[in-house]
Amino acid sequence: MRLLLVRHGQTPANVDYLLDTAVPGPGLTELGARQAAALPEALAGEDVEALYASTLVRTRLTAAPLAAARGLDVVVRDGVREISAGDMEGLRGDTEHGALYMRTAFAWAAGETDLRMPGGESGTEFLARYDAVVAEIAASGARTVVLVSHGAAIRTWAAARAHNVDVPFAAAHRLANTGTVVLEGSPADGWKALSWAGATVAPAGQGGPAGQPLEGAGG
Repeated sequence: MRLLLVRHGQTPANVDYLLDTAVPGPGLTELGARQAAALPEALAGEDVEALYASTLVRTRLTAAPLAAARGLDVVVRDGVREISAGDMEGLRGDTEHGALYMRTAFAWAAGETDLRMPGGESGTEFLARYDAVVAEIAASGARTVVLVSHGAAIRTWAAARAHNVDVPFAAAHRLANTGTVVLEGSPADGWKALSWAGATVAPAGQGGPAGQPLEGAGG
């Protein structure tokens, strides 16, 4: 299966660098709406058979233009919402709070899943809910699926589950709004990242450390 993990379009909280993870969350800015409107053309080469989004408003608004263009329903699932910021909800993400948030999330990807976000969920809980939705998608039989989710959730899950993406790579490569990670595989066989925000990702053991972009692949 080909799984495209797409980060939502820009929100007011993104502009203000806020940790904003609660449901339902804000909508999109004018720029975010334009980013969402550009998705159908950006994914024109993909034979998308199913479209999923989280329970947060911003992912459903991002998915809507693609759904309209392809004649697809948006399947909404809570399991792929953003990692809860817990006690840090609403605080600025460009401070020590944001650093703690991402440090905890990447520790989960490295295997420390018993750690808990202060006042929030554990790595075990996050990965279980995200895995459950991916398993549902795989069981549907769709060959190419777009899943509109969230930056930290996508980076953490991909680092935990794609065999050729490691934590240093995911930590160093943020996803811009509507940035896309393309993976191939299945829950049973595992996952391989094919591209990250347009850059080809090297197979594990080739081209340097796992997750190292291939030279000339766009960054």
